[in-house]
Amino acid sequence: MCGIAGKISRRGESGGRDVDRMVAALVHRGPDGGGRYSDGGLEFGMRRLSIIDLVGGGQPLYNEDHSLVLIANGEIYNYRELRRRLIERGHHFHTGSDCEVILHLYEDHQSGCLDWLRGMFAFALWDRQRGSLFLARDRMGEKPLYLYQSKDELLFASELGALLRSGSVPFRLDAAAVNDYFHYGYVPDPKTPVVGVRKLPAGHYLTVRMDSWQVEERCYWRMDDAPPLEGDPAVLIRQELEAVSELIVRADVPVGVALSGGIDSSAVAALANRYYPGTIEAFSVGYDGREKNDERGLAREFADHLGIPFHDITLSVEEVVSGFAELIRSQDDPIADIAGSGYLAVMKLARARGVPVILQGHGGDELFWGYPWARQAVIQSRRKFERAGALRLSDYLALHRPTSSGRSGWLRWLLDGGGLRSSLSQYRRDTESPADQLVFYDLSPDFQAAQRGMSKLYTRQFLNSLAGMNPTDLFRLPGGQLGRLDEIDESTLEVMITRLLCATYLVENGVAQGDRLSMAASVELRLPLIDHRLVETVIGLRKTQPDAGLVPKCWLREALKGILPDWVLARPKRGFTPPVRRWHQEIFRDRGERLPGGYLVEMGVLAPAAAVTLAAGDFPLGVTAPLSFKALVLEEWCRNFAA
Repeated sequence: MCGIAGKISRRGESGGRDVDRMVAALVHRGPDGGGRYSDGGLEFGMRRLSIIDLVGGGQPLYNEDHSLVLIANGEIYNYRELRRRLIERGHHFHTGSDCEVILHLYEDHQSGCLDWLRGMFAFALWDRQRGSLFLARDRMGEKPLYLYQSKDELLFASELGALLRSGSVPFRLDAAAVNDYFHYGYVPDPKTPVVGVRKLPAGHYLTVRMDSWQVEERCYWRMDDAPPLEGDPAVLIRQELEAVSELIVRADVPVGVALSGGIDSSAVAALANRYYPGTIEAFSVGYDGREKNDERGLAREFADHLGIPFHDITLSVEEVVSGFAELIRSQDDPIADIAGSGYLAVMKLARARGVPVILQGHGGDELFWGYPWARQAVIQSRRKFERAGALRLSDYLALHRPTSSGRSGWLRWLLDGGGLRSSLSQYRRDTESPADQLVFYDLSPDFQAAQRGMSKLYTRQFLNSLAGMNPTDLFRLPGGQLGRLDEIDESTLEVMITRLLCATYLVENGVAQGDRLSMAASVELRLPLIDHRLVETVIGLRKTQPDAGLVPKCWLREALKGILPDWVLARPKRGFTPPVRRWHQEIFRDRGERLPGGYLVEMGVLAPAAAVTLAAGDFPLGVTAPLSFKALVLEEWCRNFAA
C-alpha cells in the first residue's frame, strides 16, 4: 500500500520539485520508506506502507531490462498464482512484491494486463521504449488517482490534497461540482471540487505518449457487462466469498477486521478467520451516552464466538469536536458524513495495536439491497417507465404505516399525512422530470432538501453559473434507450440501480472515506465484498433472476448459512447510531462562526445572509446530513486546501 505521484512534461522539463512536494504530502500513506525515478520529462515519486515483502518490495519496481518502471498503490491479491504462471513463461522476478506481476503482465499483454489482476490498485507504468505513460485504476475504484492536465503536462497523485500541494495546480472551485456536493454530500466521480482536476474513473486506464503528446482514456471494465448467469445464487455467491477470502488475507504483517454487530462485517470476520494463517484481531468503536444502541456488545459477542481478540474504543463528543478539522483534512475530498469520526478512531486503534491491515464489510448493502430506498428506486423507476407518457395520479396515491415505532417515526408519518404528501410528491416528480431520468438519489431527503433550498442560499452570480447543469443528470438513462422505456425489464433496472449506487454512494462516500481515513492512520483497508469477481457474479445472477423484491440481503444471507450462526443472520439491520444531533450541535457551537464572512462567502458561493442562517446549525427532521453541516464541511475543506 502506497501513495504515488508523478509528472510528465511534453517540454521535457523536470518536475522534480512538484513531485517532491506531492510526495511530502503523502507520507501518511507510506511511513515505511519512499522512492523516486526520473527520465527526462518524467518524474515518479512514492511513499510505501510495507505489507508484502517488507525488505525487498521497495519501489519503483522494474522489469528484467529496466525498460519498464512501475509505482503502484494497492494490493494484487492473486499475485502468487500470477507469479507462478509468469515464471513458467520465462519471466524473472527481482522481488517478492505483489505489484511486480503488473510489469511482467504488461510485457506480455500491454493494457490487457489489467484483465488478469484481482485486487485494488492505482498505478503508473513508464514504458521507456515506447515513450509512453500508462495509468490505471481498479475496477471498483478502491484506490484513488487524481489528474491535472494542462496543454503541455500532466500531474497525478493518490490524493487531491497532494496534487494541490504540487505548486502547479491553482485552487479554484468548480461550480457544478460544488452544487453536486450540496446535493449528494460528496462530489461524484470523476469530478472534483477544483477546476481542472479530475479523478481517473474506476475501471479506466489512461495513456500518454510523450512524442506526439497523445492522451487517451479508455474504460476496460463495467459491471453492466457481466454475462447473464444461471444457477443457485447461494451456492455461486458463497463460492466467490470463499475464493476472495482466501486471497485477501495474504500479508506479511498482522491483519485485523473492523467489526460491528451487522451481517457484513461478521461475514468478513468469519471468513477471514477461516483462511488467515495467524490470529485475526477485531476492532470496534462505541460512543458516549449511547449504551442502548452501542453495537460493541454484539461485536464482542461474535468475536468471542470466533475466539479472536477484541479491541474497542469509546469516542467522546469532545473528541469528535476537537478532531473535526483533522477529519476534514484526512478525508481529502469534502465528504459530509459525520460517521467518518468513527472510521478514523477504529483505524487509529488498529495502528496503535500494531495491525496495519484491516478488512471491512463495505459493499454488502449496495450489492444486496440493504438500503430500502434503493429497492424503492427500482419499484418507482419501473412504475414511471411502464406508464411512460400516461402517468395518472391514481397510480400514485397510497397510504402506509409508520416506518418505525419510535417517536420520530410517528412524527414523520403524521407530517406525511399517512403517505398522501409523499404520493403527490412522487407523481409531481415523475411528471416534471425528463422521461429518461431514473428515480434514484432524488429519493434521498438530503438531496430533496438541497433541491428545495440551495437556490435560496447561493449568490445570484453563482446560481447563474449553474445554468444548464443539474445534479440529476447523473441518473439519466444511457443514450439510445429513451424510445423503449416501457420495454426496460426488471433485471435491467436492478442492474442500473446497482451500478449507480456503487458508482456514487459506495465509491465516493464509503470507499473514499475508508481509503483516506485508513491511510491517514497508515493502515491498509481491504474490502472483500466488492471484489470484482463477486460483483460480476451478483450482476450476472441479477440479469436472470431479479431479486430486489426479495427479503433484503436474501442472497447473501443464504450464502452465509453455515458460515455465520443463525443468531447473527437473524439480526435486523441497524442504522448509524451515534449521537449525531449532539455531535452536530457541539461542532456548530465550536466552529459555526466560521461560515459568516468565510471562504464560501468571500468566493461568492454563499450569500452573506445565507451563511449567517447556516451558521445556526439547523438540523431538520428526516435528513442525515443537513445543508448547514455540508456548508461547514466545505468551508473547513476550502480553508485547509486553498492555503
